[in-house]
Amino acid sequence: MVSKVWPFVKESILEGYRMRFLARERATLERMLPGLDEALQDIPLSKLESDSSPGISLLRESGGAGLLIPAEYQGKGASALEAVQIQRAIGSRSPSLAVAATMHHFSVSSLVYMAAFGGQEWLLLEAIATKNMLLASGFAEGRPDGRILAPSMDVTVTSEGVRVSGYKRPCSLARSMDLLTVSMRLPAPDGTGDRLAVALIPASDPGVTVTPFWSSFVLAGAESDQVRIDDVLVPDSLVVLTEVTTDGELDDVQTAGFVWFELLMTASYLGAASAIVEQALASEKSSETARLKLVSNLGAAAAAVENIARQIPRSQSDMALLADTLLVRYAVQDAIAAVVPAAVELLGGLRFMSANDIGYLAAAVNGLGFHPPSRGRMAGPLTRHLAGDTLKIA
Repeated sequence: MVSKVWPFVKESILEGYRMRFLARERATLERMLPGLDEALQDIPLSKLESDSSPGISLLRESGGAGLLIPAEYQGKGASALEAVQIQRAIGSRSPSLAVAATMHHFSVSSLVYMAAFGGQEWLLLEAIATKNMLLASGFAEGRPDGRILAPSMDVTVTSEGVRVSGYKRPCSLARSMDLLTVSMRLPAPDGTGDRLAVALIPASDPGVTVTPFWSSFVLAGAESDQVRIDDVLVPDSLVVLTEVTTDGELDDVQTAGFVWFELLMTASYLGAASAIVEQALASEKSSETARLKLVSNLGAAAAAVENIARQIPRSQSDMALLADTLLVRYAVQDAIAAVVPAAVELLGGLRFMSANDIGYLAAAVNGLGFHPPSRGRMAGPLTRHLAGDTLKIA
């Protein structure tokens, strides 16, 4: 009896997913940033992913700069759960835009966290929201050794503030940023060594220049070029001193920032993978069982991401949540690595050869593995953390 009913059950489930797949995520995007999804849908993927993409401008125009900023600071006040749904929806339309948006939201999330403790960060947050300002991240993400907590900026402390020189490459949002956040090391106030600090530098400063760097066709729309900082004076009011130690331990602000970065970036690439699965679901030439497997595997990955998002309000600075976030990120990488080739196979060789979008998306989803911290560098720290040690970022 079960064997006779199952084919009809499978077809019913698949029909429902054909109508509902990504519907919740896109509905959240429409509610929070009205008109953005429709605008992205009307533009060919090849244009959205090019170095002349209008995607970032559309994000700015829709109010995306203030997405994570609380309503009390004139922002959209999106929750972490809404944010990951939005990133997945945007990633399904334009992976480049999702990656670029993540870098902005990552920087903003740290300011929001600090403002909650009564700091003056709320003034900057209000300016970002009301003026639709975009923040680029100049953390040491592009270093060959992958050490995000090892700043490469040269810093000189003066009576007026700090003078900063150096470069960041690649730096997403390089041509559209209003502010650049850069990491650097400064002497601790108590004289006990150095501490990681974050400086906010206006993109309009004459010491800031942007030159081409990104030569790959993949994710070209993220504006990941080189940003050079030449002897820029940053007043003390735009410098935030953290408590990160030299051996990679994190303070609460940095822990929360890492959680947001990993979560939003994972959701972005999950969206790119979802775009391929969405097309595979419409292919009636493949079996229902094969298509259902794609959806269930990707759905499980999305559920894991959303589980982390639901914990952020109470636990975003908890080291245990950061460890769980990293584990989910690496698990999602594995899910994408399994689902995307299977979806491409279901679509068929002729479709792959005749539709550039499929080949492009299949290449773009691999980008998640290149964002820090890499699985290889974190294997030791994570396993030691699970055995009882303090988690450190390698």
